[in-house]
Formats: sequence, structure tokens, C-alpha cells
Amino acid sequence: MNASSSSSDSAGGVVVKRSRFGYDETIRRLSAAIVTARAQIFATIDQRAAARDAGLDMRPTTLLVWGNPAAGTPLMVAAPLFALELPLKFLVWDDGAQVCVAYEPLTVAARRYAVSGFDTQLAAIDRALEHLASSVSGLHDA
Repeated sequence: MNASSSSSDSAGGVVVKRSRFGYDETIRRLSAAIVTARAQIFATIDQRAAARDAGLDMRPTTLLVWGNPAAGTPLMVAAPLFALELPLKFLVWDDGAQVCVAYEPLTVAARRYAVSGFDTQLAAIDRALEHLASSVSGLHDA
């Protein structure tokens, strides 16, 4: 997906936001916002470093894996396959022209697994995703 073309991937519902900050600063600010929101960062995966270790090159790309077990566990209990989507993720990459942050709203994943009865919780999680991505100063729709 070309992040500069749209703020939402029409095929998959992925939301992409463009950062005015550099790559490292975007990751730092987004990580701090996650922790401030009392969520837990489970992993920060430097995918470029992994590619380099395999003898390959790729743009700077990091996957932040994070969440709040109190919010996600009931969804996984209701639909075990939903655990493929949780914890939540933010993808940050630098294509040389801009730094982008992408995520998939949980309501999109819930439709994929036919999860029902959690509309209030899913909406709250989606608001948190949007808030975290947007409230990190300088992020706006791509």
C-alpha cells in the first residue's frame, strides 16, 4: 500500500498516518504514548535489523506489539482465533520520503472472526488506537 495515497486501505481497513517526526522520534513518542495510556509494550521488533541479519536490506521498519490484557482477554475467550490479532500492533516505517504509522482497527478484525457482543469494548479499543496514533504530536492522516 502506498501510504501517501490514502489514510485507509479500502481492501483491508488498515489506517495509515504520516508523521512529521523522524523515524526514531516517531517510535519513541508512540512508545511513550502507549505506556502513558497504561498499556504494555510486549515487543519492539526492528524488522530492518532482522532483514540485515539475514543478509537482506529493507527500509527502516519497526513493529510495536502492545496491549492491555484486561481488554483483550475477553475477546480471545469468546473467539480463540482472535488471538491471532492480539496483542495490538503499530507498524512504523520510513520510505525515505516520509515516516508512517499503520494499524488495523479491531472492529475490522472482529468482523473477520465473526466476534459479536463486544461492540462497546471494540469501539473503545479502536478509539484508543486512533487516539494513540493521532495524539502523538505531529501525526496526521497520510
